[in-house]
Amino acid sequence: MRCLSLLLFIKVASDAATDLYVTGVSLAPELGVSAAPAVTSPVASRYIPEEYGHPGIALARSAEEPAVPSTEDGESSHHHGGGYKIVQWEWSYVQTPYVIASWLLVASVAKILFHFSQRFTTAVPESCMLILLGLVLGAVVLIASKKQPYQLDPGLFFLFLLPTIVGDAGYFMPARLFFDNLGAIVMYAVVGTLWNAFCTGFCLYGVKMAGAIDDKVDAGLMEFLLFGALISAVDPVAVIAVFEEVHVNETLFIIVFGESLLNDAVTVVLYKVYISFVEVGPGNVYTADYFKGIVSFLIVSIGGTLVGLIFAVILAFVTRFTKKVRIIEPLFVFLLVYLAYLTAELFSLSAILSMTFCGIGCNKYVEANISQKSRTTVKYTMKTLASIAETIIFIFLGISAVDKSKWAWDTGLVVSTLIFILVFRAIGVVGQTWFLNWFRLVPLDKIDQVVMSYGGLRGAVAFALVVLLDKEQVKAKDYFVATTIVVVFFTVMFQGLTIKPLVKWLKVPRSTNRKPTINEEIHERAFDHILTAVEDIAGLNGYHHWRDKWEQFDKNYLSKLLLRKSVYHKSELWEAYQKINIRDAISVIDQGGNVLTSARLSLPSMASRTSFPEVTNVTNYL
Repeated sequence: MRCLSLLLFIKVASDAATDLYVTGVSLAPELGVSAAPAVTSPVASRYIPEEYGHPGIALARSAEEPAVPSTEDGESSHHHGGGYKIVQWEWSYVQTPYVIASWLLVASVAKILFHFSQRFTTAVPESCMLILLGLVLGAVVLIASKKQPYQLDPGLFFLFLLPTIVGDAGYFMPARLFFDNLGAIVMYAVVGTLWNAFCTGFCLYGVKMAGAIDDKVDAGLMEFLLFGALISAVDPVAVIAVFEEVHVNETLFIIVFGESLLNDAVTVVLYKVYISFVEVGPGNVYTADYFKGIVSFLIVSIGGTLVGLIFAVILAFVTRFTKKVRIIEPLFVFLLVYLAYLTAELFSLSAILSMTFCGIGCNKYVEANISQKSRTTVKYTMKTLASIAETIIFIFLGISAVDKSKWAWDTGLVVSTLIFILVFRAIGVVGQTWFLNWFRLVPLDKIDQVVMSYGGLRGAVAFALVVLLDKEQVKAKDYFVATTIVVVFFTVMFQGLTIKPLVKWLKVPRSTNRKPTINEEIHERAFDHILTAVEDIAGLNGYHHWRDKWEQFDKNYLSKLLLRKSVYHKSELWEAYQKINIRDAISVIDQGGNVLTSARLSLPSMASRTSFPEVTNVTNYL
């Protein structure tokens, strides 16, 4: 009976094994044995995790084993088809950061190579060299891959590259010089940009009606006004790149550069207004829509400025309490200045204005609250990021120009645009300067007007805006893209190459890196008080009167709120003495003096200043 039961069990087990083999149910995943995969069991497949073999996880993996048929004896032949891999190719995992790091490396090496030849750098602006490098790299990539995978993406430009440049410019903006010329800057930025945009747009439409522009350029009045709005604004990236190498005097630089920053509000509003007009069609635009555009300009400009000032107050207030955590001071500066930009973008306000006024507004208080090491970190990190962003922008402008699939050529449109932007820029500068000189204590002469007219450079902002156009609504987008590329290359390369010889030939006063002495600073303050007194005696509420009121308000309220107590109670004379002594020590070291440790360089604290020896400079003290 037992033997019969044993034989019956063996028979049942044998039949079950045969059934499993026939239906293809493989126990290989559990037992680690290869078998003939007829039909995969859904139960077994659940034990194989989905992450297995995922390209984004850099772990040691076993390769899938190929199906091995059974031999005639019913035994499957085994061999190692995979096992542990020592090295694997993980390009899909590191592709994005690797490409970004590679472009940064190329940009940095390009700047190093560019500055090897002193004769070359004095004649050719760095921006021109970078655009040429971009053209070469774009041609190489296009020949190798038959397409252009790298472009200057508008989102990348507006959210990451442009903020680094504007943040650096706003934070280190000479506030006194900026506000002394604020009236001229606002007039050139608002009135000048509106003049250039309307005149360029209307004249291009007139040329189209006259037949000088090909009929293939399918654009009406609204499309040409839209193109005039985006091509007329002076570009801050191009102005910084060219004017900092020319070293024109501070007044000229601050007017042109300030105009390039503040005209952002005008450009944003005009661009959005004309986009909406193109969408609804010219026949559906009513008078009320134009008034809405004016209201939109006020909201965009004033709102962007207020957002920047709010973040400036927050940043200055936060740095009051970072004395025991100095390491995070630079992080607060970078984050809050950048958040000012993003918040303005969030509400469709002027992000450039927001970031500019955030930097200008917080600089005085933040620099006083944070440590010297944090100041150095903020300065060199901002300068490094701005330099890299500027380099990438110009390289990618060159790369983007190589891709012919993105643009279409029309000679009449290109030539007409170049002529109109140059002519109307000159007419606008001359007319506005004639009006401003009636009110300026130091008028702008004809040489200044020539440099300002010639320095109306266009750059990556115009290119990014024209790329954002919808081809379904703006039929002539490809022609506008080609024209914008030519205008950017002409202004940055040709005008950038010739502006330095022009400045030398006209004998334009140059800027100097010399810092004012304490005698000059004392006399400047004395003249400010004298002019304020003259205005008060004459009963005039002029510029010096309101500036004095602001300084009193700042001293009595803002400084108490935003400055650390130990900083607020310092004497102004003592602070000036400290700054000049440190500057004197640095100049001694730069001129070949001995390297000094921070302990030997430190000045006495406020408590011990009464016993400070009577010395004239820090060199004698050291």
